[in-house]
Amino acid sequence: MPELLEIEMYRRGAAPIVGRTIADVQAPDDWYLKGGDAQAAGDALVGATVTGLGRIGKLMLVDTSHAQVGLRFGMTGRLLLDGEPVIAELEYTSKRLDPAWDRFGVTFDDGSALTMNDPRRLGGVELDPDVSKLGPDAWNLGEGQLVALFKRHRVAAKALLLNQKRIAGLGNLLVDELLWRGCVRPDRSATDVETNDVHRLAAMLQPMLDELYERGGSNCGDLFAERHADGRCPRDGAALSHAEVGGRSTWWCTEHQH
Repeated sequence: MPELLEIEMYRRGAAPIVGRTIADVQAPDDWYLKGGDAQAAGDALVGATVTGLGRIGKLMLVDTSHAQVGLRFGMTGRLLLDGEPVIAELEYTSKRLDPAWDRFGVTFDDGSALTMNDPRRLGGVELDPDVSKLGPDAWNLGEGQLVALFKRHRVAAKALLLNQKRIAGLGNLLVDELLWRGCVRPDRSATDVETNDVHRLAAMLQPMLDELYERGGSNCGDLFAERHADGRCPRDGAALSHAEVGGRSTWWCTEHQH
């Protein structure tokens, strides 16, 4: 968390900044600025007008008249507009908003402000990010693209879906939910998953994202509440298995996921 659903909420929530001109840049943490420093950020952005907002996977893009800014939120980053969080609460991060966790921000000429608050410093800010390193956005992924990926890669299905170079935007919660809905074990080799099963996953992906966005985010899946010891499958009541797959804590049904 946040995953692409939360980044899309940030993008839409930040819409009021389009058309505003940046008067000042606050970058107290040079480490948080990838490939630059506070001086470079100020030189690039002060006087620039925000012309649009975009998103690829988990990367939020702020287009300005001078440069593009990429905002990565990691697991604990939050976006604030005029000091208020765009999303009231996130799973797996502090519910406090300590000003000491403000890693990057801009103030506009009308006095308004956009700020990234990140207690664990897992995110980052980059000027003119290289988006060519990212795979296609999961929300727009074509069925044929997913089938081709599963045919080419022998890694676990979950590891493949989590790989941002292959598919941009899916995180731990969304992948577990998708595989649970699609009846596929997360630790099964992608090349061993039947083509019909991959087609089913592909057909489910966009409707699932639409549904969970409307529900409120990546933590609103049907499986989420049972991701704990003694958790039971919401579909058939079977015991859930738990292991680390693709470097992430993973839950799946022992009965209907194969």
